[in-house]
Amino acid sequence: MGEAYQSIFLQFYREEKVKSKQMNHPQIRVAIIEDDDTIREGYAYLLGNEPDFAIAGKYVSYEQAAQTILADEPDVVLLDVQLPGIRGVDAIPQLKKMLPDVQVLVLTVYESEEIIFTALKNGAAGYLTKNISSGKIIESVKEVMNGGGAMSTGIAKLVIQSFQKNMSSPLTKRETQVLEGIAGGKSRSKIATQLFVDLETVKTHIKNIYLKLNVNSKDEAIKIARESKYI
Repeated sequence: MGEAYQSIFLQFYREEKVKSKQMNHPQIRVAIIEDDDTIREGYAYLLGNEPDFAIAGKYVSYEQAAQTILADEPDVVLLDVQLPGIRGVDAIPQLKKMLPDVQVLVLTVYESEEIIFTALKNGAAGYLTKNISSGKIIESVKEVMNGGGAMSTGIAKLVIQSFQKNMSSPLTKRETQVLEGIAGGKSRSKIATQLFVDLETVKTHIKNIYLKLNVNSKDEAIKIARESKYI
């Protein structure tokens, strides 16, 4: 009987010690929504081996996450914007509705201005591109958890530039996005993919850009647009 009580006491002591440690040094619970298996497991390995983090859940889509994420209780969600089913940017408001205090950190290859601002408008706490270092990912999760707004350098620059543009530009929002893509060295097909439109639509936008700026080449269009702060 004495041994039984001793065993119960030791178990209780261990549990209380763990609780005390968690209260003094609470881990940040991170959920990952990413359809690429290698990338998803890479994030989980990276953060799971850090003492300040615990992996709350791993999901291939928003639909899968919605089934258990409420019970998984993440503090931060790492989210890709291009997912099967509901897009990541469209899932942000739904995640925030289920978990009002959760911080959503977008981590993606997409650098489209439209996607970036849609994500931020929908409640994302930060926006990172996947070419950043593992150290920056760790730092950014902590940053959004502390109320900051984490962004890759290129994304932050794009956001700042968007506020410096000439508001009297003759170009539509979509034409501006297309021209920015061209100025960034992206192919027409790449621009079409990032803007979720077909190639012919991009070609039509380029034709309209040339007409509005009265130019005959992309180099002329970029030069005039930059001088006039249209991009």
